[in-house]
Amino acid sequence: MKDSFRAHKQDVLDALQSDRTHGLTPDEAQRRLTQYGPNALAEAPRLPRWRQFLNTLKEPLVIILFVAVLLAWASAAYDVFVIGDVSHASAAIYESIAILLLIGVNSGLSFWQAEKSEKSLAALKTMADHHANVLRDGEWQTVPAESLVPGDIVSVKTGDFIEADVRWLHVAELQVNEAHLTGEAEPVRKQTHALDEDAQLGDRTNMGYSGAMVTHGNGLGLVVATGMDTELGKIATLLTQVKTKKTPIELTINALTKKLMLVAMAIVAFTLGLELFKAYQATGALSFAAIAESLSTAIALAVAAIPDALPAVLSIVLTIGATMLAKNNGLIKSLNSVETLGATSYIASDKTGTLTKNQMTVTRFFANGARYQVEGDGYEPVGEIIADDDADTPGFSRFMLASVLNNEAAIEQDENGRSQPFGNPTDVALVVMGHKTGVDRDTVLDKNNALDIDLVRVLPFDSERKMMSVVIKDKDHYQVLTKGAPDVLLEKTDLIQDHDHLLPVAEGRAKVDDVVLTFAEDALRTIAVSLRDIDEQLAKHGSAAELEQHLTLLGIAGIIDPPRPEVKTSVAELHQAGVQVVMITGDHAATARAIALRLGIVADPNAQVVEGKTLEGMDDQALFNIVPQVRVYARVSPEHKQRIVHALQKHGEVVAMTGDGINDAPALRAADIGIAMGINGTEVTKDAADLILLDDKFTTIENSVKAGRTIFGNIKNFMRHELTTNVAEVLALLFGVILMTHPIGNVPATAPTLTALMVLWVNMVSDALPSFALGYDVPEADLMKLPPRNVKAPILSGMLGRIFLRGIVMGGLVYVAFIWAASNGMSVAEAQTLGFLTLVFGQLWHVFDARSTRTLFRRNPFSNPRLLMAVAFAAVASLLVTVMPFFNTVIGTAPLTTPLYLAVVFLPAIPTFVLSGLKELYWRIRPSKAPQSVPQIKPAKEV
Repeated sequence: MKDSFRAHKQDVLDALQSDRTHGLTPDEAQRRLTQYGPNALAEAPRLPRWRQFLNTLKEPLVIILFVAVLLAWASAAYDVFVIGDVSHASAAIYESIAILLLIGVNSGLSFWQAEKSEKSLAALKTMADHHANVLRDGEWQTVPAESLVPGDIVSVKTGDFIEADVRWLHVAELQVNEAHLTGEAEPVRKQTHALDEDAQLGDRTNMGYSGAMVTHGNGLGLVVATGMDTELGKIATLLTQVKTKKTPIELTINALTKKLMLVAMAIVAFTLGLELFKAYQATGALSFAAIAESLSTAIALAVAAIPDALPAVLSIVLTIGATMLAKNNGLIKSLNSVETLGATSYIASDKTGTLTKNQMTVTRFFANGARYQVEGDGYEPVGEIIADDDADTPGFSRFMLASVLNNEAAIEQDENGRSQPFGNPTDVALVVMGHKTGVDRDTVLDKNNALDIDLVRVLPFDSERKMMSVVIKDKDHYQVLTKGAPDVLLEKTDLIQDHDHLLPVAEGRAKVDDVVLTFAEDALRTIAVSLRDIDEQLAKHGSAAELEQHLTLLGIAGIIDPPRPEVKTSVAELHQAGVQVVMITGDHAATARAIALRLGIVADPNAQVVEGKTLEGMDDQALFNIVPQVRVYARVSPEHKQRIVHALQKHGEVVAMTGDGINDAPALRAADIGIAMGINGTEVTKDAADLILLDDKFTTIENSVKAGRTIFGNIKNFMRHELTTNVAEVLALLFGVILMTHPIGNVPATAPTLTALMVLWVNMVSDALPSFALGYDVPEADLMKLPPRNVKAPILSGMLGRIFLRGIVMGGLVYVAFIWAASNGMSVAEAQTLGFLTLVFGQLWHVFDARSTRTLFRRNPFSNPRLLMAVAFAAVASLLVTVMPFFNTVIGTAPLTTPLYLAVVFLPAIPTFVLSGLKELYWRIRPSKAPQSVPQIKPAKEV
């Protein structure tokens, strides 16, 4: 039933045709189950594994490689069935197999990473069968939660989960934690009266929502919504409406790929046309043999023009990044999201459980006239008590004892040694405070304890008194210990303890009011603690009203859900890196502002906080206008979070959204990268996220941003290396096509400078292996002192001149080596082998230059041992394929003399050292022209 919170509870019962005394009949419950469906959230169907694998084959570069495979098969078919040249056909088949292996490696890596992440995510999930206590046909029975239907009457007690949206019919001190929906750590006290029409989700005190947990009391509720109709279901619906966005690296690589495809197609078309023209000019006709020769050169050029190892190298480098994140407790679910972290310009974070611990903690207290600070936070009973004034420490033992005894909460250690709370969060906070001073409730009440204190009566908290009291017997006299809100308790107080003296309330009230005001300004929730000496008759038979008067105030505790200790430093580091941090929470504005101020998200105590009701009155344009200035949003709904994320994205920002509650999930899905908490995060949030923090620490986000920037820098380095090699390959082949118009020695004019398999070997081995190793490089500069990169800037921005210059020199050197060999009477295979090794060692020397944005003289060549091993392996392997008969047949290589081997190893180093040296000399003469060793960046915004 929609808007049940506005109607009287009897009207809701009538609307759902239910009976408070008997509930639904089994037949009616079954009919409604058929009508409304199971009480469960709909799950998006997962793609079959074969579909997931096929999706990895849709990349444009992969499609071009498939075209090269088809051309190779066509050439092989012609060789076998038309001219009967099995040897030439075998070479074409070998080419196709090599290309298919490359495609398989690339797709396999992407599929493997996705599978690995899915399995890791599944390992984080906790499976549990949920049941509900429901009234059916006048009898209470336990049924699976999935069988609940609108109109069911359910009962809940402390510790129960609410399994559907309910309208409360009866409550007894019922308190419910709804942080999963609202972001508020403090439980909500429930009641049964109808509410105003404008009540926001967090203010609907007569409702209970699916997924919430009862922290105190019990209640009777009428199910008004199940499954996808619940507030939880609405969030799940929002998730399905969010379209998947391409990551910055995907957009960048896609744009580059399209350009490379056009270039490759143009080069292949030009070459094919020129070769056919040369054949026609020589013979006056076009033969199948001429077409086959032309296709062979075209295939080699297609393979050379396309950086076919790029998808595989990119996947492996991103996998390296994912591994780096995993070591820092970050589980990445999508490889491309690794780099997105590095481009992030805004981190929009939920407060409760993300910036704070979602563990109510006493951080300050006032007792016996003095103020104290409590170190430590969360449920771990570790921390010192420090007086605000070392010269003013009158003692606080009576306050501490009263706080712990007037309490029904407890903390216990789990199997991992972590402290787990039991009871109301406010009571838990007082218990933890007591433990820090060595005061434990069970120990104090132990029969063998020297204090000799017994618990006589408990007067539970109720919403009318707004107090809780216990009566104790301390040796031979009785006391009532009372706690509650300071304004309520002070009305019942006669005396105030101050430095072991008892002051009349009129005399000490001003000091207490100042404490309450100071604590409130720091967003601390205040609890006053008092006692009263009473006689035995009153202790055993007195009413709450008789007991809770003429009190002596012992002190006041200030409680807050504390910020995570590491967050403030991380926020400062992120600000220095040009990344803005925005708090988006369902909590109250004052609390949100105070936490933001503590964490350094805002610097002004009066910083603007935009609330959900304000957002409701804004259209998208108005929100677009204010988001660059606002750093704190409070009392917001899941829809508001999505709108904020979208507004930032419209400004061109790359937005990361963090959260742990179900209410965060739609915004996580809408963001460029969603980040969920692995320990305290809900399963829905983990499913929606791209990155899961296995340690729940905000610092992991900071480390992930740094890793993302490092990975992008390494991606640019290996792309600079790969594309330089591709330019060299293409030009070496084109020089042969254009300039070699007649036979030279034993080499015919139609012979390509390099065979297709030589080009593949270069791309897959001598080029790809060092490129993989570049993924392990450390950054040249402190990337966290620079703003985020501009995601709209082309990835090759500032590199094209360098790529073409080195590519032209390297390609020219390969062609010169080929022509020199031909001029000296070498065979085609020997000439191609000399060109092949010249290219291999030219790029192996060049990789040390490519790993620097400046010159190879600015980086220690021994700082990346993996690169040295990759270069050594590629060098030895490339030499071996020229002397092993199998590779002589398959690739078309031939053995060379020792002097030639020495020449191809060392002579190709000359261009790299000369060009790098000239550049270094120029920048030393004109240092203002030297580039920074960082990615393309954009100006940082003011915080």
